[in-house]
Amino acid sequence: MKKIVVMVTLFAAIGGAANAQTSSKENNTSNDLHFGIKAGGNVSNVYDSEGKDFEAEAKVGAVLGGFLSIPFGKYVGIQPEVLFSQKGFKGTGSILGNPYEFKRTTNFLDVPILLAIKPSSSFTLLVGPQYSFLLSEKREFNSSAFSTLQENEFNNDNIRKNILGLTGGFDVNLDKVVIGARAGWDLQNNKGDGTSSTPRYRNAWYQATIGYRF
Repeated sequence: MKKIVVMVTLFAAIGGAANAQTSSKENNTSNDLHFGIKAGGNVSNVYDSEGKDFEAEAKVGAVLGGFLSIPFGKYVGIQPEVLFSQKGFKGTGSILGNPYEFKRTTNFLDVPILLAIKPSSSFTLLVGPQYSFLLSEKREFNSSAFSTLQENEFNNDNIRKNILGLTGGFDVNLDKVVIGARAGWDLQNNKGDGTSSTPRYRNAWYQATIGYRF
């Protein structure tokens, strides 16, 4: 958690300094550099599961962080972001005829680097790659039998912590308030070199946020 606070604080300091240097006007325009903060939620699930008995359902998680809008003219720019993002899934399945239910919450530090296309000052299209670093993971497991054994089996001894993904969506800019909607998915699976006992999957999510830009 300390890493998140330090990175977001540093991001805010850089954005504030850059904003002060590049814009001294009282009104905000699409040609100004802006720093902003945002918060909202993810509806996430997983795909590319290799287990036929593995059935995943979507779950809700939180997202919050900061962004920096860097213009390269009136219509194009770059928008890097630093986000604490909760993903995961719920699911059911069976092993050797024994049914089980589980929930997995994965906490990521997401860093999307987005191309911003601005057809107007109130609307921005965004698309680009995203780097995700796994911070922590919470597992909830319930079974009528072998619950302890299955919980140990679902511990990730070789999970991939650095994941490359892709995300895209749009922002609606209402003066200083920014309403955003995104969709994203991982381009790499979670299993590292493939020796982990956890079912193979990739994260996919929808995201809605509301923010404030300075």
